[in-house]
Amino acid sequence: MRRGNTWSYVIRVKDSETGISKPKWVGGFATEEEAKAARDESRVKARRGEYIDRNRATVTEYVDDWIDSHAMEIKPRTVLDYRACIRLYVTPRIGHLPIQAVRPSTITKLYRDLLTSGGHDGHPLAVATVTHLHAVLRKAFRDAVIVDELIGSNPVERAKRPRAQAQEPGTVWTIAQLRAFLATARQHRLFAFFHVAAYTGARRGELLNLRWADIDLDAKKITITGSTAVIGGERVNGTTKSGRARVVSIDDETVAVLRQRKVDQAAEQLQGGDSWRGTRDGYVFTTGWGQPIYPDTVTSLMTKLIRAHNEPDQGPQPEDQLPHARLHDLRHLHATTLLLSGVPVHVVAARLGHADPAVTLRVYAHVIRSAEAAAADIFAQASQSRVAHRRC
Repeated sequence: MRRGNTWSYVIRVKDSETGISKPKWVGGFATEEEAKAARDESRVKARRGEYIDRNRATVTEYVDDWIDSHAMEIKPRTVLDYRACIRLYVTPRIGHLPIQAVRPSTITKLYRDLLTSGGHDGHPLAVATVTHLHAVLRKAFRDAVIVDELIGSNPVERAKRPRAQAQEPGTVWTIAQLRAFLATARQHRLFAFFHVAAYTGARRGELLNLRWADIDLDAKKITITGSTAVIGGERVNGTTKSGRARVVSIDDETVAVLRQRKVDQAAEQLQGGDSWRGTRDGYVFTTGWGQPIYPDTVTSLMTKLIRAHNEPDQGPQPEDQLPHARLHDLRHLHATTLLLSGVPVHVVAARLGHADPAVTLRVYAHVIRSAEAAAADIFAQASQSRVAHRRC
């Protein structure tokens, strides 16, 4: 039936509570053909008991509400990330569509458009970014099916998402390069931070959240209980990425470095006097006045230390120059060294705080492949050694 400028249809739907069949009018279709197609689809769902009332909520409205409802369950930084994904990539393209009008082809086209011109100034958007957006939309639309019952199935699950590309870590120094960097960093008051980062594989935020109460130097272990991030320009403490605490063993050299850090911090407190801002059993890595360190400080400091190593007064030889590396690459160096040394993947995963060893396998697949290349020779050598032993 035509009503004004739009078309409507009516079907009979059985009430889930009373079992009585009642007429249900649905309108707002631009053409008669659209109304008929929607009517036929609704009839099939009504017979199956899967009929869902029409809802005019748009994609942006629903996903924004969904993020708000989950804001207390996920980290503030993750909330900001979700909002940015929707604001930048979803709202301008499909945000105006009713959520019930979204089809798998809608999502597939969204991904295709983003990969073609979704980046800054119309440049292609990275596959990793589109893959991340897919994960966010899949969660939101899953709740639209299961929790809110606005749609009958999840169109994101059936969309053709971009093929994920394996991302290998960036620059991974050799152990000799790490030693050269730490020798330069030793001249700075935050030397201990970089040493512990390399020797534990802990994340930046986890180390900046570390307190002396979390360290047992006699037992040679540290307990990572939380993490520090930057939200809206402010330093904010929260849980670890996995939401769980973990214990990481440390070696004798790291124990000595941390003992010295404690002595140095006590000297800083004595020198600071009434201006000292630290607390008893407070943060391990602080400013000279005992205050918590802003996360970006150590990130930029690493770049400055690399530059200082490469550009001293006399100048190192070209072969002694350190290639640029990020602070996070110290974590990659730690993991890569352990894996190439034969440490089991599940042990490395637990040390890094990966929720599942599969994450470690995916991130460090290239390292594992290089180790597998020598597996045949190792087995052959072991077999020959056993045969020779028996002959003797």
